[in-house]
Amino acid sequence: MSDKSASISGQLQTELLIIGGGIMGLWAALQAERRGIRTMLVDAGAIAGGASGGLLGALMPYMPDKWDAKKQLQFDALVSLEAEIADLEAATGLSAGYRRSGRLIPLPKPHLRVIAERHSKDALRNWHQGNHQFFWNPLDGSPCGDGWPADEFAVGGLVQDTFAARVSPRGLTHMLARRLEQAARVAVTEGLAIEAIDAATSTAVFRDGTKVAFGHLVVATGHHSFDLLSSIGPALAKPLGQPVKGQAALLKAEIAPDLPLLYLDGLYIVPHEGGQVAIGSTSENHFNDATSTDVLLDDLLLRACRLAPVLEDAEIVERWAGLRPKAIDRDPMVGIHPDAERVIALTGGFKVSFGLAHVLANAALDAVEGKAMALPDSFSLAHHIRVAVD
Repeated sequence: MSDKSASISGQLQTELLIIGGGIMGLWAALQAERRGIRTMLVDAGAIAGGASGGLLGALMPYMPDKWDAKKQLQFDALVSLEAEIADLEAATGLSAGYRRSGRLIPLPKPHLRVIAERHSKDALRNWHQGNHQFFWNPLDGSPCGDGWPADEFAVGGLVQDTFAARVSPRGLTHMLARRLEQAARVAVTEGLAIEAIDAATSTAVFRDGTKVAFGHLVVATGHHSFDLLSSIGPALAKPLGQPVKGQAALLKAEIAPDLPLLYLDGLYIVPHEGGQVAIGSTSENHFNDATSTDVLLDDLLLRACRLAPVLEDAEIVERWAGLRPKAIDRDPMVGIHPDAERVIALTGGFKVSFGLAHVLANAALDAVEGKAMALPDSFSLAHHIRVAVD
């Protein structure tokens, strides 16, 4: 518990209460500080735990074809994130391990080269903003030399995506937490679990008996958000979402930190600073233990070593598992609850949270201030509730 919130007991009041101190809640608290809103950020465990404390950190764009508002939003978010991180690094003196290192995608079959050539034209048309132009370049061989990736996977050549980037999830969340320590209007409390939301009285009830009256409440508790939001209003026919387990590993290898990410058929290989390489991730809808790793990660590591043979003798530094939120319609879930105008959802979409969180948090704060959210309708909580009702 921070010194700012050490006096929590009994009934408290705050302009804005944010439940959940992962990547979404942290960005929401920072956006609230920027807007001058007195805020309490509360997490059931440690700040930046859960899925936000993972290893991978791949910031990968949607494909450049079939362009629409959702792809444009993600593109703009990934461009603007670089400046946001630079500002935070300057303010805190910490590093988020961010680098726009690009990505290599092997083309295992010759016909994929034709598709890649077409997408190259799509990228020229859609992947640009101001002086920023990013490319989807079909290549005959790897610009990184032999073994990154292995030639056996590049029968049709490969694609060099110059837009993809990476960030250390723990570096970014730790930096956000440090920045909030400097915030005059944000109090942070750890180890305080939410029990219920009384929308009628605008009161949050916690398991230890603490009650907090709020002007507005942002629910940013990852996959736990689905049950919390479903508890408000009429019963829904289907759950608003589910947790999806992901397993990943961190390796220590003698490789350059500026190597591009490798991606093939759901396998991510992400070089980080200091010779560390993140491997991920599984997507398990059914599991017995949310935090254990098993043969699924073993298989992922074998695939990674085959795709990048330089990793064969790499030391395994850490094996990790956690739960990501997957909303009923897969997109992020943001906005005012139709049955509780002071309750706002802010939970991630499937695998895209780190690249979009700063933009989604800003939209949630617009909702707090009664402004329209500049988001696609499919991102809204009202849309997800409609899907869950039908």
